Amino acid sequence: MKIYRFLWEQKELYGVLREGLLYPLRGSVFESSEIEDYCIPIGKVKILPPVTPTKIIGVGVNYRDHAQEMGRTLPEEPLIFLKPPSAIIGPNEAILFPRMAHRIDYEGELAVIIKKEVHDLDDEADLKQVILGYTCFNDVTARDLQLKDGQFTRAKSFDTFAPCGPCIATDLDPSHLTLKTFLNGKLRQSASTSQMIFPVYFLIRFISRIMTLYPGDIITTGTPAGVGPMNPGDRVDVQIEGIGTLSNIVLRVREAEKA
Repeated sequence: MKIYRFLWEQKELYGVLREGLLYPLRGSVFESSEIEDYCIPIGKVKILPPVTPTKIIGVGVNYRDHAQEMGRTLPEEPLIFLKPPSAIIGPNEAILFPRMAHRIDYEGELAVIIKKEVHDLDDEADLKQVILGYTCFNDVTARDLQLKDGQFTRAKSFDTFAPCGPCIATDLDPSHLTLKTFLNGKLRQSASTSQMIFPVYFLIRFISRIMTLYPGDIITTGTPAGVGPMNPGDRVDVQIEGIGTLSNIVLRVREAEKA
C-alpha cells in the first residue's frame, strides 16, 4: 500500500493511492484509520513530505562501496548523525544551493518512517509493529563544508537538504530493494539494500537504545557508491523499488528568492 500526504482545498490529508486516485484516510495514520469512500485525482493535489518528524536520524558509511569511494574504513558500529526537521522538502520542491557552500552532493537513500513511540528495543521486538513504512530520501550534503568542519552538522542541515517522498510504502521487505539515483536522467547510483553493512532492523534497534523514537521520525539508512555534485539547474531523481521516485531540482538561493 502507498500512503501519500497531500494538500487539497487547503487541508492536509493522508490518502491511499489506487490507480491514480487518492482515497483519503479518516483517523490517524500512526494508530488506526479507515479509507473514505470518495477519491481525488492525484493530479489535483500538492504532494507534501510524507511526515513531519521530531527528528531525522542519518546513518553514515553504511555501504561498503561508499566507504571505499570516501576512503573510510568500515565502521564497527553504525555512525549516526541528526538532520533538522527544518531541512525537509517534498517531491518537486527545489533544493537550494546555499551561499556559503561551493559543492553540494546528492545521496540517494532508503528511509524508514517510525510508527509508534519506542525506546530500548530488545532483540526479540517485532519491528514490523514499529515501522509505518518506507520512503525515498536524498541526504543532500555540502561536501566542502563537511570536509572543512570535520563533522556533519552544518554540511547536512541547510534548509531544503532533506528531500523525501513521494509516499510511504508499507509491507515492503527492506533487505532486498533496488535503489537508483539519476542526475539529469543519467544513472549515478545503483545498489541493493542487501549491500548495507548494518541492515534496517539492526539500525532501528541500535538507535532506539540511544534515543526515544516517536511517530513520524525518519531514519535514513545510508547511501551507496556514486555520490557526486549537483549544480543549479540540475534535476536529481531517487528511485527505490516498491516506493517510486523522488524528484527535485537545484536552484541557487538568490534564484529562489526572485521566484
